[in-house]
Amino acid sequence: MTKIKRRQFLQTLSLATFATQIPQLTVHGQLSANTIIKPPRLRAGDTVGLVAPAGIFDLKYIEVVQQYLTRLGLKTKQGKHIFDRYGYLAGQDSDRAQDLNDMFADDSVTAILAIRGGWGCNRILPLLNYPLIRSHPKILMGYSDITALLLALNARSQIITFHGPVATSTWTPFMLDYLKRILFDGEAVRLENTNSPEGQVQTIVPGKAKGKLVGGNLSVLSAMVGSPYLPSWYKSILFVEDTNEDIYRVDRMLTQLKNAGILNQISGFIFGQCSDCSQGDEPSLTLMQVLQDHILPLEIPAWYGSMIGHIQDKFILPIGMSVEINATVGTIELLEAAVS
Repeated sequence: MTKIKRRQFLQTLSLATFATQIPQLTVHGQLSANTIIKPPRLRAGDTVGLVAPAGIFDLKYIEVVQQYLTRLGLKTKQGKHIFDRYGYLAGQDSDRAQDLNDMFADDSVTAILAIRGGWGCNRILPLLNYPLIRSHPKILMGYSDITALLLALNARSQIITFHGPVATSTWTPFMLDYLKRILFDGEAVRLENTNSPEGQVQTIVPGKAKGKLVGGNLSVLSAMVGSPYLPSWYKSILFVEDTNEDIYRVDRMLTQLKNAGILNQISGFIFGQCSDCSQGDEPSLTLMQVLQDHILPLEIPAWYGSMIGHIQDKFILPIGMSVEINATVGTIELLEAAVS
């Protein structure tokens, strides 16, 4: 290669490198493709879309959740297919996905609430319109099987999603207080357990840590490993919860996260509640022994017993937001508002 051609090649390479460092703009010309988007906050008079992206449900819960949302000054709009049935699923995959896509596209809807979990969200992940969702950011809230949607939309659409109640949850004053402060007022709250037996903190490794909050139901999360629908784990705060699992299964799922290289990347760990988790009839480790086996060697702040999971009083957690945790006392502090 001659000197002139070599110089031209290096100049071209330099320009190409520079070009990759220029933020990619969205259609609005303001946000880069990697900028995390906060959805608009809730206000009295807003409409909440109700969707059934997973399992079937008892119809009585529609009326119950409408009553709670009405008391908050909110209106509701039902997805076209929420009453569909397909075995244990609330309709065909394409229809459940379409309801979710339609709610994001609907400018009259400000937030979207899943009616219940169960099973089925993983089946519709390839059918969601992630560019559409990114261009119409909205509050999406749920837990349990809804974990798949919360993580996928955070990873693929780069929007903040919310691990919180579904329509079939018990809407306690504890939960409603955090809902108002986080989703209406945009408050950077500190999430603290109650003094009830359900709120007892068991510190695994004391200390504080900062990072992006990610997580959800352990069973759902571990089943997503290897898919393109998970966010980055680097320096994140991982929270998990589960219900009705034998301890050896919790061990198996945490081992999967460890062997996949996830646990070695995180800067903090929270296990919420493992409701009705059993040691079974055979000889078993305790849940705390399992957690210590997997988490102590990481030497990161960690605790068990946060008010996250299949319990009545539960936190509302913004997935993708920066937080600071204190594992000594078991608190999670949002470092900024989770809504715009």
